[in-house]
Amino acid sequence: MWKWLHPFANPQYTYRLTTKLVPWLLGAAALLIGIGTVWGLAFAPPDYQQGDGFRIIYWHVPAASLSLMLYVVMASAAFIGLIWQYKLSDWFAISVAPIGCVVTLVALFTGAVWGKPMWGTWWVWDARLTSELILLFLYFGVVALYQAIEDKVIASRAATILILIGVVNIPIIKFSVEWWHSLHQGATLKLTEPSTIDALMFYPLLLNFLGFFCLCAAMIAMRFGTEILERNMMRSWAKDLLLKGDNTYGI
Repeated sequence: MWKWLHPFANPQYTYRLTTKLVPWLLGAAALLIGIGTVWGLAFAPPDYQQGDGFRIIYWHVPAASLSLMLYVVMASAAFIGLIWQYKLSDWFAISVAPIGCVVTLVALFTGAVWGKPMWGTWWVWDARLTSELILLFLYFGVVALYQAIEDKVIASRAATILILIGVVNIPIIKFSVEWWHSLHQGATLKLTEPSTIDALMFYPLLLNFLGFFCLCAAMIAMRFGTEILERNMMRSWAKDLLLKGDNTYGI
C-alpha cells in the first residue's frame, strides 16, 4: 500500500524532485500573488467598518494562517523522524523552520500595521498576539538549536524535542480569540459555518493564500534540497553534481 513512498527515502531521488518542483511553484506563486494582490488592492470593495484599511488582510491573513500550518507540517515531519527514524523527515523539519520564521515575522509586522489604525496601537499583549510572538521564538529556537550543535544527528533530536513541545502553542493561537477577551477579531473564514466575508473580498484572499502557499513550498523545497546535499557531501552522486556544476541551490 505504501510502496509509492519508498522512492522518497532515497536522498538523490528527493533532491531531484525538489529541483523539478521549485520553478513550477515559484511561477504559480508569482501568478497567484500578483493577481490576488492587484485584485484585492484595486478592485475589492472597501470594508463597511474599516474602509480601505482592511486591505492588509491580503498579506496578513495568508501569512498568519501559514505560520500555523508550517509549524504543524514541521512537527509532523519531526514526529515521523523520531518514531520511524526516517532521516529525510528530520532534514525536512529543519528546512521548514527558517521559512516559518519569515512567514511569522510577516504576520506580526502586517498585523501591527493593521492594528495601528484599527486599535490605535501597534501592539497589545493579548492572547492571540502574544502566542503568535511565542511561535516566532519557537521557530527561532529550532533554527538556533540545530545550528548550535555540531553533531547534526544529535542536533536533529534536540530540535525535534523542542518542535514537539511547541505544538501545544498551536491550539492556543487558533482558539485564543474564543477562550480569552481579545482586541483581535474572530475568524471570518469558517469551515463549519457560513463565512462572514463578501465573495468579492474572499476570492482575491484565496488567490493570495494559494500564492503564499506555493511560495513557502518553493522556499522549503530549496532549503530541503540544500540540506540533502549538505548531509550527503560524501556520496558519489552529490560529488558528481558538484563537479559537474549541476548544483541548483549554490552549495
